[in-house]
Amino acid sequence: MSLAAYCIICCRRIGASTPPPQSTTYWRDIRNIIKFTGSLILGGSLFLTYEVLALKKSLALDTQVVEREKMKSYIYLHTVSLDKRENYGITYQARKELHKAVRKVLATSAKILRGPFADTFSTIDVEDHECAVWLLLRKSQSGDRTARLQAVQEMSETHHWHDYQYRIIAQACDLRTLIGLARSKESDLRFFLPPPPLPSLNEDTCIEEELRQLLASLPQTELDECIQYFTSLALSESSQSLAAQKGGLWCFGGNGLPYAESFGEVPSATVEMFCLEALVKHSEIPTHCDEIEANGGLQLLQRLYQLHKDCPKIQRNIMRIIGNMALNEHLHSTIVHSGWVSILAEAMKSPRIMEASHAARTLANLDRETMREKYQDGVYVLHPQYRTSQPIKADVLFIHGLMGAAFKTWRQQDNEQLLTEKILEDDARYTTCWPKTWLARDCPALRIISVEYDTSLSDWRTRCPMERKSIAFRSDELLRKLRAAGVGDRPVIWVSHSMGGLLVKKMLLEASKKPEMSTVINNTRGIIFYSVPHHGSHLAEYSVNIRYLLFPSLEVKELSKDSPALKTLQDDFLEFAKDKNFQVLNFVETLPTYIGSMIKLHVVPVESADLGIGDLIPVDVDHLNICKPKKKDAFLYQRTLQFICETLAKDLED
Repeated sequence: MSLAAYCIICCRRIGASTPPPQSTTYWRDIRNIIKFTGSLILGGSLFLTYEVLALKKSLALDTQVVEREKMKSYIYLHTVSLDKRENYGITYQARKELHKAVRKVLATSAKILRGPFADTFSTIDVEDHECAVWLLLRKSQSGDRTARLQAVQEMSETHHWHDYQYRIIAQACDLRTLIGLARSKESDLRFFLPPPPLPSLNEDTCIEEELRQLLASLPQTELDECIQYFTSLALSESSQSLAAQKGGLWCFGGNGLPYAESFGEVPSATVEMFCLEALVKHSEIPTHCDEIEANGGLQLLQRLYQLHKDCPKIQRNIMRIIGNMALNEHLHSTIVHSGWVSILAEAMKSPRIMEASHAARTLANLDRETMREKYQDGVYVLHPQYRTSQPIKADVLFIHGLMGAAFKTWRQQDNEQLLTEKILEDDARYTTCWPKTWLARDCPALRIISVEYDTSLSDWRTRCPMERKSIAFRSDELLRKLRAAGVGDRPVIWVSHSMGGLLVKKMLLEASKKPEMSTVINNTRGIIFYSVPHHGSHLAEYSVNIRYLLFPSLEVKELSKDSPALKTLQDDFLEFAKDKNFQVLNFVETLPTYIGSMIKLHVVPVESADLGIGDLIPVDVDHLNICKPKKKDAFLYQRTLQFICETLAKDLED
């Protein structure tokens, strides 16, 4: 205002004064113009300086406060004043527009002088080394899938950040990025926030009672007999009633004979195991998964998981439940927000192959960014378990036999010296799963899958006494699960032991009858049979002879030499394999197998292991060790590796 008044007064003086001499007027006008221009420039400079300082003050941060807050595990949110009086007025609007203009100037200069900043972060007042965090966050939420994957990979390969920078990513990243980091091999565990605090238990209840209440809340209709069986056991009044209901420790007529092996295993842990086994069965039903989540099952299972860190079997069953729930995409956000991703990411890095594989299955089901396949209960990916840039060109499937398992069947042959030394999983001298440790290193372009299903020698030892699953039933069930996992989309080699070979034969025959399964047949390149009883087993004959004592299971009965189903399966598959020109490799044991401490039996004789096509190679081992090489350079493994490489040679070259 004062500047404007001074200018007006000067103009009036010039107009009202008498005309002086011409030379005096000329210099006086010049002086007046200089005074006016100088005053205008000075006043404008002062005004702009004031506004820039005000803007800088509004954007400046107390560096000491920043250093203190960097170490905390939360981020700031921009807040807007609720006082409406602050949003009105000419002065406020003028300053707001001026600040906008200054921001645009700063953004433009930053782009020209400092590099290609993203629009959202171009005006952030941070150090150069801080920009990478925010730019990667921005990139991880891009609409371009390739850019998102690259951002996650760059995050996982970063190991020089401070703790607070990892925490920024952990809090600001979306669900997709978090799962991607969990499935990246090099990811730092600081990317994952600890699970949120669990709700406290009621004083008058225990975790065992909470499990029973969760089971009781699930639908009890339209369940198969085994789900009803496990549920009824879990809902029993006490562990003592469980033991009584199972027939007692000394009652050989009941279903509790497995508990006679150890007289101290029946207490509370057994109750929890029955509850978890029932929940595993329930979690295979999508609508029951919704009920488990709605009734706080995710938090309850997390509490049980943390409580039993020294009990891998309980933890594996919990992982199975979470993995089954992850098959339902609408539950993904709930699973992530409940804190399970941090638990799974830590389990993935475990040296214990079984624990890591269960976590890998669950995370693969959660990862819809890079995975189309879904891995149902009992289907485990041994390689690759992390995201990888290595193109996968073929699948190798491992199917265990009677009383086998997805991991223990394929371990290295036991050595007394190694067992006494308590060797770790990563020790080069011993592996508990040679397909994951040896084959994955020798053939990184393969996807290696191992399948698990329940079997038993005797009805006394069956987990569910109502369960009577034939080879035909199991093959149909496994074929459906494997197709959901994408088996058939790539070239396939099947590796089987004992009864698993019969399942492979039955699966391929059934797939040939279904048009939707034609890719499984067309992409099957070869089959490896480890002591498969194509013509029957002595074990079945022995079991039938003492059937009044042993009560052989249905699987064992189907292995007898006079089984019509077994003969039909052999004849049909032999003709089918010759027609499709499958490559076949047969191994057979030459040593008898000890069953217990008293029974010595040659389970699969040489003549029974002869399919009729392919090489038949006798090996001086028993039935249990025919699929367990002593070491990596042993003939058993090297011949297997040679067959896989030769059979898939063209596919691996493409």
